[in-house]
Amino acid sequence: MTGAAVQSAYGQGTEALLAGALSGQPAFVPVRRFDVEARRVRFAATMPGSPDLLTEVTRAVREACDEAGLSAADRAATPLFLAIHGDPAIARAPGPDKPGLGPGAFTAAVAGDSGLAGQDIRCYMSACVAASTAIADAAAAIARGQAGRVVVAGGYLVDSDQFALFDAGRVLADDGQVRPFSAGRRGLLLGDGVGAVVIESRDSAQARRAPPLVRIAGWGRTGDAYHPCQPDPEGRGMARAIAAALQRAGIAAEDLGYINAHGSGTGQSDPAETSALRLALGDALAAVPVSSTKSLHGQVLEASGVLELIVTVLAARKGMLPVNAGFLAADDRCRLNLVLGEAQATTAEFAMSLNAAFGGANTALVIGLP
Repeated sequence: MTGAAVQSAYGQGTEALLAGALSGQPAFVPVRRFDVEARRVRFAATMPGSPDLLTEVTRAVREACDEAGLSAADRAATPLFLAIHGDPAIARAPGPDKPGLGPGAFTAAVAGDSGLAGQDIRCYMSACVAASTAIADAAAAIARGQAGRVVVAGGYLVDSDQFALFDAGRVLADDGQVRPFSAGRRGLLLGDGVGAVVIESRDSAQARRAPPLVRIAGWGRTGDAYHPCQPDPEGRGMARAIAAALQRAGIAAEDLGYINAHGSGTGQSDPAETSALRLALGDALAAVPVSSTKSLHGQVLEASGVLELIVTVLAARKGMLPVNAGFLAADDRCRLNLVLGEAQATTAEFAMSLNAAFGGANTALVIGLP
């Protein structure tokens, strides 16, 4: 990874995101962007005002390309893999206008506005593993020599339709806090998040003398085939994803220095993820620090994989691990070595970011410091 850019409820840029995550102060505020008077829950981690998704995603892609030092010619030869739910305006657009607002058209618009290759653009819509799946696909294509460089981006801005859907499903935390792996957890909260990363081969980066931020050392993807919404309570699918990522990275469980867990803060997901970690890591799990940064920046749906990977990268490079915010008391089903109280210093070389999604999809990404 040679470039990264991000916008979140903590502000614009990687420095704002890292400072917010290490502060331990969640970014959840009362929703002002749309009317929530009729809603059960009225909190989310939102940016001020009403930002435009196309504008924010395009800016993140451009900034990531700038950090990677990509010329106009480099960009024109680089494909875009974009994780997106779609243009929020599509639901209320007239029928003839809908095709121009669909996910494919949105992805093409971002690529065109960013000067990226018009061919081989891909749109990922696989819920909360959309961006992490795109990152794994990009890394696999580069490792196999099928591509020299890929820009992966993702974006979600809290909108009234998705907010109403999650609120009606009673999965939003009615106490205004996300409490992963904690007794007394009440559910998830949505958040704004837009991120982009440049992933390329070592040869490609060296040709431009572009210093790597981190290495994408390993990745794993699996499906539970268990239930349309609920995770496998034993965590067997996620355990396989974790094992595959470690194997591809060529490291042992003992080499992991941090796990940014999926940690949604829901009743079924957190115990299933804990079980997966125990299955995959065994006795080594007790020594691995774990936190879920969703407790700070919220659940950003399709963009989760890229936002949380960026947080993990920033934390590893800084040598400080974000807290698992909102913790009240231990849950015997979720016994983990959680980062609590304040950010924790680390000298870890390897870290992992985990994501899961409705439908039983699981992803694991392992990064290594260069």
